[in-house]
Amino acid sequence: MRNTQHGFSIITAIFLLVVLSFLGIAMVSFSTSQHQSSAMDVMGSRAYQAARAGIEWQAHYVVNSASNAAAAVPQCGTNNLGALGGTLLPFTVTVNCVAASHVEGALTIWIYDVSAVACTEAACPSATPGANYVERIIGVKMGR
Repeated sequence: MRNTQHGFSIITAIFLLVVLSFLGIAMVSFSTSQHQSSAMDVMGSRAYQAARAGIEWQAHYVVNSASNAAAAVPQCGTNNLGALGGTLLPFTVTVNCVAASHVEGALTIWIYDVSAVACTEAACPSATPGANYVERIIGVKMGR
């Protein structure tokens, strides 16, 4: 007696191949998104360090200025540090500094409100974020 069912195993094999292909595609896309997410995390850390470098740059001028006048800090204002070197090369840093005086008895204390913006675009604050846009902003207050 002959079996009249032919070709059932080929349908099962094709179904398994399709299912395994979809699983493979899902794993590759998940892996790709994980790698992109990791790369953006690294870029975020680098942007933070670039903004921190801008704060340190301004702090250098505040600490080394005369303690009795805001005019002694000529770098207080808006300064575009441009692109940094090394691993911070893709970032542009802009530092804003505003000085205000405060009188305590016979002493005049200068308060510097400093913010640094580090981003991957040339025109940071006005840039339209693209696919690889990363920006970090740090603000500090310093007294002298």
